[in-house]
Parts: sequence; C-alpha cells; structure tokens
Amino acid sequence: MTTEQTTSPPRAGVGIAAQGLTRSVRSGRQILADVSLSIVPGELVAIIGASGAGKTTLLEVLAGIQRPTTGTVTYDGTAGAGAIGVVPQDDIIHRELPLARTLRYAARLRLPASTGATEISARVAEVLAELRLTDRAATPVGLLSGGERKRASIAVELLTRPGVFFLDEPTSGLDPAIAVELLRVLRALADAGATVVLTTHQVTDVDHCDRVVVLTRAGRLAFSGSPAAAREFFGLRSLVEVHLRLDEATRPTEWPDRFATQRTTEQRPTEQQPATAQRTTERPAAEQPATAQRTTERPAARTADDCGLAATPTRRVGRLRQWAVLTARNAEIVARNRLTLAILLGSPLMVLGMFALLFRPGAFEPTTPSPTVTVMILFWIAFGGFFFGLTYGLLQICTELPVLRRERLAGVRLAPYLLAKVAVLLPLLALVDLALLGVLRGMDRLPPVGGSDFAALYATLLLSSAAALALGLLCSAAVSDAAQATLMLPMLCFPQVLFVGAILPVPAMAVGGQWLSYAMSNRWAFEGLGHTAGVERLWRDGGSPLGPPLLATYGESFSRPVWVDWLVLGGFVLLFLGAAWAVLLRRDPRRAS
Repeated sequence: MTTEQTTSPPRAGVGIAAQGLTRSVRSGRQILADVSLSIVPGELVAIIGASGAGKTTLLEVLAGIQRPTTGTVTYDGTAGAGAIGVVPQDDIIHRELPLARTLRYAARLRLPASTGATEISARVAEVLAELRLTDRAATPVGLLSGGERKRASIAVELLTRPGVFFLDEPTSGLDPAIAVELLRVLRALADAGATVVLTTHQVTDVDHCDRVVVLTRAGRLAFSGSPAAAREFFGLRSLVEVHLRLDEATRPTEWPDRFATQRTTEQRPTEQQPATAQRTTERPAAEQPATAQRTTERPAARTADDCGLAATPTRRVGRLRQWAVLTARNAEIVARNRLTLAILLGSPLMVLGMFALLFRPGAFEPTTPSPTVTVMILFWIAFGGFFFGLTYGLLQICTELPVLRRERLAGVRLAPYLLAKVAVLLPLLALVDLALLGVLRGMDRLPPVGGSDFAALYATLLLSSAAALALGLLCSAAVSDAAQATLMLPMLCFPQVLFVGAILPVPAMAVGGQWLSYAMSNRWAFEGLGHTAGVERLWRDGGSPLGPPLLATYGESFSRPVWVDWLVLGGFVLLFLGAAWAVLLRRDPRRAS
C-alpha cells in the first residue's frame, strides 16, 4: 500500500465522492436510491447493471449534468471540479468535416480566447497522436470506423485536458476487437492520470477496469470495488452472470444490504480517509500487485502534464468569438455537404420555374390589369419567401441537438448559436429572394416599379423569409428529430395560406379568423407587397370592372405605409428567435443543475 502512495507520480485526475444520491422523476418513480461511493483519481471505473438500473442517470449525476433529488457529489472534496469531459453514447460530432477541422473548431470553442492558431494546431496534433488518429486527420468524420469515431469523440474532450472523463456506453455497437482497442485507450488515459468513469452493457469490459459499480434494477448500489472482489462478493467465476445473481435475490435490497453490512464490518472509509488509502484498503490483497506493477512501470519523469492531461483552468470563450467560430463552422458544413447545398439552392429554382409557368405576363399592366391574378401573384411571392425561410430553418437544430447539448456542457451559449445559424442561412435566403424577384420582374410578372420600389419589395420579401427562418428555428428547437420537424411543415404552412387574406380578404373573415390573421407573418408580407406594388391605384384606376369591388372587400389592407409591415415582420423575427432561445434553455441539460 505504501509503495503505491510513495512511487506514484502526481495525478491530474479528479477524485469523486458521492453521498446518499437519490434521483426521482416527476411521476414519483425512483431511479437511484441512496447511492454512496468514492472514486479515486486516476481510476478506470465501470458502472454496470440491467437495463433501467439507472447507469446513465448515475453517470450524469456524477458529471453534474443531472441534479440529484437528494445527496451530494464532490470533486476532490469540493462542490465543483475543473475541466470535465463528457462523451455521450452517440457519436456527438459533425460528420461532414474532416477530423482535424472538427477538432480545431472544438478547440476554438473550448480553449481560452488568448490561445493562438499555432497553439491550437499543436494541441490538435497532440491529441490526434495520443489517440492514434494522426493518419485519419484529413478524413471526414462520417467516413471513420465506429471505433475511430468513438476515439474522435474522446479527442474533442481531451483538447481541454480534463481531469475526469465520463463516457456513456463507449463500446456499444462496436465489434469485440474494436471495443478492446477503445478500452486500451481509456486504460492509457487512466494510467496517465485522468479519472475515467464509463457505463457499459458489456460485462467483459469490466476486466479492463480498476473498479466496478453494480446497480440493481431498483437503482440501488449492490457493490463497489475491484472486479476480483466483485466476483468473490457475488460468488461468481465471471461477472457475466451478475445480473442473474441479482435477479435471484429473495428481496430487492438483499445484495445492497449485504454490501452495506460488509462495508461497515470491514470499516472501509468513504469520506474520512484520503482517496488513495481507500483505494488500497478496498482492493483484496490479490489485486494489489497489478496496480503496483502498473504504477512502478511508469517512467519517473512521465507526469500527467506530459501526457496532455493536466487540467486547464475553465475560462469561457466570449460571445462574439463563439458566434464567429460557430458561423464559420456552419458555413463550412453547408459548403461541404453538396446534397444539402443543392437542396437549399435547387428547391427555390424549382419554385421559381413553377411560378414562371403559372403566372401569365402583363397582369400588372395599368391599362388592362387582372386584379384576381395580381392578388395571387403577390400572395404566392410572399408565400414563397415564407416557405424558403421555413424549410431552411426547420431542420437546423433538431438534427444536431445532441451536438448542442454536448457543446452547452463545454460553455457554448445559446444566443451565439442561434445567431450563427441566421448568419449563414440569411445570406442564402437573400440571394434566393433577389433571384425570385429579379426573374419575375424580367419575365413581366411584376409591376413596372422603379428602383426604390423594387428595393422595398425586396426588403419586404427578405423580412418575410427572415421571420419564417426564425419560426423554423423555433420549431426545430422544440422537436426531437427530423421526422417530427417534417410533420410540422404542413401544419405551419396551411394557416399561412388560409388566414393571410389572399383567398379570403381579412375584413371578410369571421372574427376568430381576423384575430388569428394578426399572428400570420405572411399576412404582413402580402399586404406590404401589395402596398408597394400599388394595387389600390391599379385596381381603382384600371380598366377592369373587378377592381373596385375587390378593393372594397380588402378595405384598408393595402393602405398602411410599408414600414409598418416591416416593423411587424421585424417583431416576428425577434419574437421567434427569443422563443427559440427560451425553448433551448428549457431543454438545456445543465438547467436543473
């Protein structure tokens, strides 16, 4: 025992002490029940248990992602820790970018703003080398193997040199050979000084770990100690059968009570003694030589800092820098994904082609106007801008919610995140809207307005697209996946068709419909376009007998100044973006903590 204490180099890992943890959900079901355990700096720990035993919940409570209903978690005896790395079960990184580019963006979001480009490149190269991914640096993440993507996820967290890693099912879905290779990587990280805690369904993973934590189906602690001690405690040759042994118990608390009694009779320390002493007393004598051998074989000069694992002081990157980094990353993701870029630019071209086939030229001719056709042209132009913005924003957040949750834990703020989406997508919408109006004007589908009026038409359409983009981001933030977002598309579009005032003028609607029309951003775009196009004058002074009766049914719809419509549309943009921010904040994994 003294050999390990005196020969070990200084550790950069974080000791964790959990006392009396319980976690209940709103329905009253208890997921964790009075779990107390200690984890020594530099240990590799596996949390096992049957499905529904609360493994992921315990991991997230230990990591500070979830808040326990009762109980405390302390790091090295304090209520907080320095840098913590959390690697969820899924491969939570963008797949479009090359691995090295992904890590550079992650480093710029995580490392202090004073970190220069040279230092960032050096840190990325160091992490790639440590995880044996250097030869895959230029490979897009989506083309990496399963084990390489897992190591890439670890690499993102390793950039900040955390003292503790939390990994949820890191070997899930990997073939045995790749899983063993990944566990060797985690073993190396622990040997270098980091504390590593993982959950696993593969009980064979436990043999690579220093400690195993066993949970019952009721979320109770059945055992915590070395794998050899666990086999002895449960009377098993292999822990593969540990779940059956727990299920064979005559009462749910049988094994937790046995462990609590054993821990009391052996007087094992939990909080009073140093973590290192606890580590040596909890392991049976048969386990001590392996640990001692592992520590004495390390070169004396090899410290945790040499391994790139010394804790970096936590310092949040400023909002402006986050916005710039996220904007650059979003733009590169869009540019590298040719299919997405083709859809973003190709779908408006298809709509424009349909408009050209649908609308006849000369509808706005002052001598022979067609009032009903002008209504439809203006409405479908307004709806086109709305549709483009909505579809651009609808899939932006829900498809990368896991990435956002992970980056929120790393300090990414929501406002820069949302504004980065707008910064990339709004210029594309501006290009599309300009092309729409320009082509229709060149094909005589718009009134022959001057430059200032054309600019006003463009401003109205662009504000309509921006409001729809913000609405799409809001809905994308509220759903969980792309399928749900797709189902929302018709529900969002139909009201913008029926209650805008084109099919049925707003003054002619029932009272409920009139009130609902105020909430339709497309109404204000439609009426703004009509005012700038001069439909009141065209319908009143034109030669069509339909003009005056149609104008009477619309009342004052087109008579207000266009800047009023702009203010309303701008208000929708701010309202929807603010609502998206609030929804994401409510879904924040750290909110409860």
